[in-house]
This record gives sequence, C-alpha cells and structure tokens, in this order.
Amino acid sequence: QVQLVESGGGLVAPGTSLTLSCTASGFTSDYYAIGWFRQAPGKEREAVSYFRRTDQEDGRIWYASSVKGRFTLSRGNAKNTVNLQMNNLQYEDPAIYYCAADSSFARLHAGRPDYWGQGTQVNVSS
Repeated sequence: QVQLVESGGGLVAPGTSLTLSCTASGFTSDYYAIGWFRQAPGKEREAVSYFRRTDQEDGRIWYASSVKGRFTLSRGNAKNTVNLQMNNLQYEDPAIYYCAADSSFARLHAGRPDYWGQGTQVNVSS
C-alpha cells in the first residue's frame, strides 16, 4: 500500500519562502515518479513539478512555467522524501498542494498518477 505524507504548508507573506516535504512509503521499487500538483479554489488541478526517481540518480525535473526559477524540487535527506522549496511566493501561488506518485512516469506526466497525498494548504497574504 503506497502512502504519501505531506508537511510544510502554511501562511506566508508575499516574496517569502516555504518548503513542502513529501515522504513516500510502500513502493516495492526505488524506480518511480513523484512530484507536486496544486489546486486553487475554482481552478483545475495543475502540475507544479515532478521527476522520475531511480536508486542511483534522478531524471530531469519538470517545472510548470509559472514556478520555474522560483520553485525547486529535490530529494530530501531522509529516504523516499522529496522537498519542494518555494521561493518568492506570489498571490497566484495559494492552493492546496498535493504530493503525487506513480510507478509509471507517463501516468504522472499525464496528470493521472495512482497515488495522492492528503494535501497541504499554502496561503500567501500580507
């Protein structure tokens, strides 16, 4: 049973930073795709950033154009943890952020991963 547990959401001022973490468990292989999606009120869920993990090196990281240069996806220090460092948060960034993963990179890339976390709220306000 794959589980994704997120942490790190909160309320921050515009221009500041926040880091989200996601710990995955239950994958039988070290080869899977993982990343973050977000959904703002009244909007469709959209991909934020993701990559394919392997036991030796990670694949190329994909970023949404709206976050490229501000957000950084990386492995965490703990095994099977990924972090999303969000810098220079803007008023268009508030949403529920979901960690998502799948053994198939294609499914995650298509926005249809099998596994989702419970979501963590990110708010930006002065």
